Amino acid sequence: MSSKFRTVDRDTLYLLPPSVQDWLPEDHLVRFVVDIVDRLDSSALERATYDSVAFRYLAANTHPYHDTIASFRKRFLEELQGLLVQILLIAQEMGLLKLGSVSLDGTKVRANASKHKALSWGYAKRLEEQLRAEVSALLEQAARADDVEPELHIPEELKRRTDRLAVIEAAQAEIERRAQERYAAEQVDYEEKLKARREKEKRTGRKPGGRPPQAPQAGPRDTDQVSLTDEESRIMPTADGFQQSYNAQSGVDIESHLVVTADVVDRCNDKREVAPTLEALDALPAALGKPEGLLADTGFFSRANVAHCEAAGLTPHIATGREAHNVPLTERCASPPPCPEDADSVTRMAHRLQAKEGRALYARRKSTVETVFGIIKEAMGFRRFHLRGLEAVRGEWMLTCLAWNLKRMHALS
Repeated sequence: MSSKFRTVDRDTLYLLPPSVQDWLPEDHLVRFVVDIVDRLDSSALERATYDSVAFRYLAANTHPYHDTIASFRKRFLEELQGLLVQILLIAQEMGLLKLGSVSLDGTKVRANASKHKALSWGYAKRLEEQLRAEVSALLEQAARADDVEPELHIPEELKRRTDRLAVIEAAQAEIERRAQERYAAEQVDYEEKLKARREKEKRTGRKPGGRPPQAPQAGPRDTDQVSLTDEESRIMPTADGFQQSYNAQSGVDIESHLVVTADVVDRCNDKREVAPTLEALDALPAALGKPEGLLADTGFFSRANVAHCEAAGLTPHIATGREAHNVPLTERCASPPPCPEDADSVTRMAHRLQAKEGRALYARRKSTVETVFGIIKEAMGFRRFHLRGLEAVRGEWMLTCLAWNLKRMHALS
């Protein structure tokens, strides 16, 4: 046989080295994960302890049952926040993290629930009326025992309808509660917009252009709905249309790309997420450094959020509106006029965003937090929560962010 070809041999048994330490190269990611753990989807994980050398190393050549892995994950969801802080401290000790500006954003992650298993306010009212009419008809039929059809079991039919009515009443109560929360939030936003218009009119001496803000309407809307599978999830707009989802929030250090804050909320709008993020940043250990600024897109903008940032000692860079595409070069390179000495906090921030340094800093938002979300969804494959309920998915998102931080620290080191 020609010397250019190797002889095929599939019969000789391959013997693994006697020590698991010899199975992986020294710079393998899994060694880094084990080192971090020492200082601090379940069935697929179980299979991987058989099929993957890296997972066999991680599990010390044992094969935990997938139920054991799942139970362990659920049991320690609350402890994950503390683990995030510990890993950030390790990153700081390794010289990988020193807090500066933090980029904040949210991404919609699908819930473990189908949008087709939801009940809307309008349909619930119609179905309730239908079921109550059927219950009345069944009771009338029961009163006339001679007229009862032989195939009809009235007690069972009544129970089936009363059980459905109980589910509908619970769903209606939840929809009404959410409607009250929405009205309160919209009222605050409405009053803030009115105040801004009055201040602008007083400052310029002219009536502001455009339509005045519309007062919010109280009460549920016909399209308001609640999921019967995971009632804490919400219908939210996603790249795949409207889906039953949660809003996963993360604050990312713009230098290291490490996640420093993580949360999940059941609100589609991001405006109410700045204050909780500032509280989470303030609670981080002083050894990590003092955050200097907060970058966020226009979905986070409000006068109150700008004030919250300044009160917390952070310089806000929050877009006040959507940027136009293909801005002329002369306009992009032009310097803004001097900022008035008596300018309020929003005007000062808008001036910063127009300046060259502010534009350059804000431009890093897309290459930090949005990049992290892209890698988590595309490279790591996390596009849907497996658990149900707000507290459970918060723990699952925290676990996902921990995994990203470990991968990032390995790459940086």
